[in-house]
Amino acid sequence: MARNYWLFKSEPSEFSIDDLKARPRQTEPWDGVRNYQARNFMRDEMKTGDLGLFYHSNTKEVGVVGVCEITGEARPDPTAWEKGHKHFDEKASPENPRWCMVEVTWKETFPRTVTLDEIKEHPQLQDMRVAQRGNRLSITPVAKAEFDLIRKLARQS
Repeated sequence: MARNYWLFKSEPSEFSIDDLKARPRQTEPWDGVRNYQARNFMRDEMKTGDLGLFYHSNTKEVGVVGVCEITGEARPDPTAWEKGHKHFDEKASPENPRWCMVEVTWKETFPRTVTLDEIKEHPQLQDMRVAQRGNRLSITPVAKAEFDLIRKLARQS
């Protein structure tokens, strides 16, 4: 079975790769996604065993900081119908969940961040969605060659 590759954006002040690594079993539901395209990637395309680049956004050093693995496929995101929760959606309910989440598990923290500027400047990475002007999606597909190259770059000083 073919594996897919993804990029997961998270603000480290909200949830960082270190937070994921510190969780029990180094696993956490990736909840709170409230964009239909990102939801559809999770719901329709993500499978157990897929790998993701963990990307820190809205921080001093923006970029890819490690790798996570999809260890639980899409299921309803209960934060959508929890009144008072920051991810609450009044149109969602257990009967009409609207939003989903996947489970991710920490795999690796890179020795250094592969910055967004580095991604934009690298000829083989310029087509990545994260490098595109105006891209705001928190989850995007990544080509295997892009995934492998970022992993390689993270190990170079």
